[in-house]
Amino acid sequence: MGVLLGIIADDFTGATDIASIIASEGMKVVMTIGIPSAEVDIGTAEAVVVALKSRTIPSADAVAQSLTALEWLKTRGAQQIVFKYCSTFDSTAAGNIGPVADALADALGASIAVVCPAFPKNGRTVFNGHLFVGRQLLQDSPMKDHPLTPMRKSDLVALMAEQSAYPVALVPHEVVSAGEPAIVAAFEAAIKAGHRYAVVDAFNDEHLRALGRAVRDHRLLTGGSALAMGLPANFGIRPRDASEQGPVSGRALRTAILSGSCSAATRQQLARARLLWPSLRIDIDALFAAKPVVEEALAWAAAQPADQPVVLYGSADPAEVESNQGRYGRQQSGEMMEKALAEIARGLVAGGVERLLVAGGETSGAIISALGIRGLSIGTEIAPGVPWTTTLSSSRPLQVALKSGNFGGPDFFERALEIAG
Repeated sequence: MGVLLGIIADDFTGATDIASIIASEGMKVVMTIGIPSAEVDIGTAEAVVVALKSRTIPSADAVAQSLTALEWLKTRGAQQIVFKYCSTFDSTAAGNIGPVADALADALGASIAVVCPAFPKNGRTVFNGHLFVGRQLLQDSPMKDHPLTPMRKSDLVALMAEQSAYPVALVPHEVVSAGEPAIVAAFEAAIKAGHRYAVVDAFNDEHLRALGRAVRDHRLLTGGSALAMGLPANFGIRPRDASEQGPVSGRALRTAILSGSCSAATRQQLARARLLWPSLRIDIDALFAAKPVVEEALAWAAAQPADQPVVLYGSADPAEVESNQGRYGRQQSGEMMEKALAEIARGLVAGGVERLLVAGGETSGAIISALGIRGLSIGTEIAPGVPWTTTLSSSRPLQVALKSGNFGGPDFFERALEIAG
């Protein structure tokens, strides 16, 4: 059958997120890290997710990487392209969502592309064009203090318009609730009015499934991972029963939890984890003082019981993050912590760790890159949008869960290990 869906994701956690949803909807899916190489065998995959680390890099670089990924997917016969970004629309006024979407739409000759980051199961909804996180507008949520992409607006039409070179329309909830024909008519009207993009309201799964049916002929879609739940059915593929997903492992594996996310959800998850398992905080002041932080962390981890997870984290509350950025710079402080956690992950794996749980998109990208992982198979879902995965093309397979900072309940880490067995 070949590749039906091609997905270009702007970070690694988001890539596993959408891959998990596509797999649960019945498609055979493979995720590649970066532009796929000859080493990655996609086999009979019906969907391929290309995971980039392009969310916060210079806009021109993000565009170039995304277009290269698009060309690779097109050569594999991908019939529809999805540009996947965060369900909280993580970006700045300069991009990278708008510039990448523009470049992909131009390359594909797309007359219109939806903009829908909604993920209702994780509390991300779009109402009258405004993005909500739970009951809060995006601009009032903890995302307003994100260290790299602080979100100070909630109006998606305005957010997309300031990043894109093209006009943006709104398809409101009254139209979406009326079903597929009404949505299709709204798209046709938007095209006639000269709009390239259509922000689409969605605050439940049925809205997203109706949207999925309405975009069956669209060449490009943009949005969050939940947008994919309505797509496999357009190719005659049925959802996979949860019972078809077996446990990740039948034996105990040496496990490490690594976190660079400063989100409220991850900090709450870490607070529980620290009560259960040995934990070590990575001190950013020590990193900038050029102390042997990585070596000391690895020595500490090696001294812990092998049958218990170890928790290593650089997460901090917003006030501390702001203080660190004031002293060391916004970009520099984030990159320094990511680099340290990536080096720690590499040392842990070399020392026998076989399972990693990673919290934070930027942290996940740094760790996956440092480990040289080129592809992942998608396994059991831990929480909405977060699956266990297993590395491909590796002599010693590594189990990995990549968690967006905001995803998962307070017991996420405990649940992940219970599922893994």
